[in-house]
Amino acid sequence: MPITNFHYSPHMKIFFRLLPWLILLVAAYFFISKKFSINTTVESKHQLLVEKIEAIGKLELVRYQISDVLEHKNKTDFLPEASVLLIIKAEAVGCIDLTKIAKEDISIDADTAVVNLPQPEICYVKIDHKNSRVYDTKMAFFREASLVDEAYKAAERQITAEVKKSSILAQTKTNATSVLKPIIEGLGYKNVRFTFE
Repeated sequence: MPITNFHYSPHMKIFFRLLPWLILLVAAYFFISKKFSINTTVESKHQLLVEKIEAIGKLELVRYQISDVLEHKNKTDFLPEASVLLIIKAEAVGCIDLTKIAKEDISIDADTAVVNLPQPEICYVKIDHKNSRVYDTKMAFFREASLVDEAYKAAERQITAEVKKSSILAQTKTNATSVLKPIIEGLGYKNVRFTFE
């Protein structure tokens, strides 16, 4: 029996040409539509130890809210200059330490009270990381994390230096008088005076 050549119709040729693409589309559909269930277990073990307990008698009397826009640059010999622009929010608090008041610091004479308060101090200066943000970076690439960390530290140093030059301690003295005077007057003393040692 003679072998005859089988001729595909034009429609069959198009079908066989599209068949691999059709199979690929169906496989992709099943792959994408299948829901993979990935169970992630997170476990943290803590061993907390209270290292020190301190009695704190610091009375916070004034708080400064500070904003700073900082451009921090890093130059090296073999890498291009990298820079980061930060918008920083910080706060500084002035206080007096009431634990430093001794019996000898309080003088009572009839209806007059004289209280010698300790010198005001800056309790802390800290960056508010929640409200601070990185505004822009240039050429930082893999150095971005360390560059941002450097910038925050530089900002904290600069803000601390500026706070020390500000009127925060004078304001703390004024507020100490305003806060404590009514309390002592409430004890029956008409004349109340404060000094700062």
